Amino acid sequence: MSKIVYEGWMVRYGRRKIGRSYIHMRYFVLEPRLLAYYKKKPQDNQLPIKTMVIDGNCRVEDRGLKTHHGHMVYVLSVYNKKEKNHRITMAAFNIQEALMWKEKIEYVIDQHQESLVPSGQQYVSFEYKPGMDAGRTASSSDHESPFSALEEEDDTRRDLMRRTTIGNGPPESIYDWTKDFDAELSNHNSSNQAFSRKHWRLLQCQNGLRIFEELLEVDYLPRSCSRAMKAVGVVEATCEEIFELVMSMDGTRYEWDCSFHNGRLVEEVDGHTAILYHRLLLDWFPMVVWPRDLCYVRYWRRNDDGSYVVLFRSREHENCAPQPGFVRAHLESGGFNIAPLKPRNGRPRAQVQHLIQIDLKGWGAGYLPAFQQHCLLQMLNSVSGLREWFSQTDDRGHPIRIPVMVNMASSSLALGKGGKPQHKSSLSIDQANGASRNSVLMDEDSDDDDEFQIAESEQEPETSKPETVSKKTEEEPALDIDLSCFSGNLKHDDNENARNCWRISDGNNFKVRGKSFCDDKRKNPAGKHLMDLVAVDWYKDTKRMDHVVRRKGCAAQVAAEKGLFSLVVNVQVPGSTHYSMVFYFVAKELVPGSLFQRFVDGDDEFRNSRLKLIPQVPKGSWIVRQSVGSTPCLLGKAVDCNYIRGPTYLEIDVDIGSSTVANGVLGLVIGVITSLVVEMAFLVQANTPEELPERLIGAVRVSHIELSSAIVPKLDSE
Repeated sequence: MSKIVYEGWMVRYGRRKIGRSYIHMRYFVLEPRLLAYYKKKPQDNQLPIKTMVIDGNCRVEDRGLKTHHGHMVYVLSVYNKKEKNHRITMAAFNIQEALMWKEKIEYVIDQHQESLVPSGQQYVSFEYKPGMDAGRTASSSDHESPFSALEEEDDTRRDLMRRTTIGNGPPESIYDWTKDFDAELSNHNSSNQAFSRKHWRLLQCQNGLRIFEELLEVDYLPRSCSRAMKAVGVVEATCEEIFELVMSMDGTRYEWDCSFHNGRLVEEVDGHTAILYHRLLLDWFPMVVWPRDLCYVRYWRRNDDGSYVVLFRSREHENCAPQPGFVRAHLESGGFNIAPLKPRNGRPRAQVQHLIQIDLKGWGAGYLPAFQQHCLLQMLNSVSGLREWFSQTDDRGHPIRIPVMVNMASSSLALGKGGKPQHKSSLSIDQANGASRNSVLMDEDSDDDDEFQIAESEQEPETSKPETVSKKTEEEPALDIDLSCFSGNLKHDDNENARNCWRISDGNNFKVRGKSFCDDKRKNPAGKHLMDLVAVDWYKDTKRMDHVVRRKGCAAQVAAEKGLFSLVVNVQVPGSTHYSMVFYFVAKELVPGSLFQRFVDGDDEFRNSRLKLIPQVPKGSWIVRQSVGSTPCLLGKAVDCNYIRGPTYLEIDVDIGSSTVANGVLGLVIGVITSLVVEMAFLVQANTPEELPERLIGAVRVSHIELSSAIVPKLDSE
C-alpha cells in the first residue's frame, strides 16, 4: 500500500434501502493519489470495495447535516468534475471528524493543482509530510498555495487578537480609545462588518453579557417590530461544541435556553437549511398575555476562520399553520455568531453573539413596549445559559452529537390563555413526518455542491494607506475606449440613491495583495481596474442560460467589431424562474505573458484555482450581510464555472445552483433583493512574487434590483 495521508472509520452514506435501517461503517484510506474504502481495516493485498483517483479535478462537497437511519450525520461527497457520476460519499457523527477528512482530502487535491508544470498538462511528484498542516484550523476553505497558506495562518491570528481586544474582557495591552477605530471596524474587507460600532450602541450589561441595540432606522418594518438587539458574551468551549449545542432542539436545550418550550423539524431542505417550529416560553404575565410561537428557516455555515454562523428568519409553511391559542410572532432576523478566541489558561474560548429582531405581534407588542423589551432580554439571556452550561459540565471528552429532531412529548401540549396545558396538537405527527420523509432519503448521485464562501481569510488588522508611488505594470493597458456604443438592458446610473441600476465601483473600496505580500502579508487598495465595465444585462428564462454571448448585438459582439477583447461574467441564479446577471468587461488587448493573459488562455484547472470574487453588501439587513459576508472567494472551488473561449472573448458561466450553501444564501436574499445594494469585484489571484501585485479585472455595484425588470433573451444557436 502507498503512503497513507489519513485513514479511519466513517459512515458509508448512500441510497437508503427498504427494510435496512442500520448504519454501515467502512474503513476509509486516503493516499496521495487515491481515496478508497474497505469493509474492515485493510491488510496486505486486500482489495477495496470502491476507489477514486484523486487529482486536480476532484472536489470535496460539503452536504452539511443529514438524517441517516435515525442519526444526524455530517455528510461529505468526493467526486471528479469531469465524471460527476463517480463519487464516494461519507459521513461522520461529529463535525470535527468531518472537517478533518475534508481538510486532508482538499490538501491532496491542492497539492496536485500546485504540482502542475508550466505546460499545464503533467503532474510532478510530491510527498505528503506529516505535520505540514498541523496547527491549522480545519475549514471549508481552499488551501491555495504556500503563500496563501501562510496568509491564512497569519490573518487568522491577527483577527483573533483583534476580536479579543475589541470587547471580550480585559485586553492584553491597554487600548488607546483616542484612535479612530470605527474606520477599521467598518472596513469593507472585514467579515465582521455587521457588528461594526457604527451600527450598534451598548444598552446595558446583564448576567455577564453586553447587550447592544442597533442604531439603524428602517422604514419597511411595522412599528411593533423592535430594533435589532444582540447579546455578546464569552463561553469557555470550542466553537464546535457551542455550535452543536445551539443546533440541538432536544431536552438539553431546557438546560441553557430559558425561552425554549419545545421545537420540532418541519422540513429538512438541505444539509445547511431547515424549516423549524419553535414555541417560546415567555414569563411576562403569562396569565394575561397569550403564548408565542415561530415558524422559521434556519441556515448555518462554517467560515474559514473556524467561526460558525447560524441564521434565522420567519417563513410560512403549509405544514406549519398558525396554532389555536398561540400568537404567531414574526422573526425578521436573528441567529448566532460563534467565533474562536485565543485559549486562556489552557481552556478554549469563543465569543458568542446572539442577535434577534422580532415582532411579537398581538396587542402586547403594540401597546406595551416593556413587554417587547422584557421578552427580548429573556431570549438573549441564552448566551449566559450557554456559558453556565459549559462551566458546569465536566464530561466533555467525547464530541457532542446533534440528536435527530423528533416530535417531543411536550409538543402535543398547547398552553391555554392562562398558561395551563391543553391537549392540542399543533402539527400532526403524520404531517411532520411526511414533510421530512423525502428529505432524509438522499441519492448518492445527486449534484449538490460545496460551500460558496470557501476562500481564505483575508482580513487586515489595520487600515492600509494607498501606495503613494504607483508604477504602471505590464498588465495595465491604456483604457481610452469609447463607451457610448455599448448598452445593456439594465440601466447605468451613477446616482447614489438610484434603483434597479448598476454603476462602476471604486477599486479603492477593495483590498488586494500588494507587491510585497509574500513577505509582509500586506494588502492595499486595489486602485484602477484592468478592464472597463461597459454594460450589464439582466435576463430571465424557464431554463438556465449558457453562452449568452450568442445574443445578437450584445456588448461582447459590439466589442469584437471594434477589435476589442471582452471578459463576460454570467452569474446564473437558479429557481422556478432562472435569472442571469451578465457583466461585460472590455479591454483593448491582452498583454502577452501577463497573469491575466495566462488566465484567459489557460486550462480550466488553472482558471478555477485563480478566479476570485470579493463581495460586499453596503446596504442590507443584518441577516443578509452575515449570509453573503465579505471574504474573498475562489469561485472555481466554490461553484461550477464553465469557460467558453472565443476569438475575441472569454465567457465565464458561474452556476450558483451547483452549491447547496449558495442556494441557502439565495433563499435568504432573493426575497429582499429590492432592498439590497451589492458590490462585486473580480480578479485573478496572484500567488508568487512575480505575479504580484494583484489587480482587479473590474468591479460593479448593483442597486435595488427588480426581478420584474429582467427580460427573456433571444440566443442564437451554437
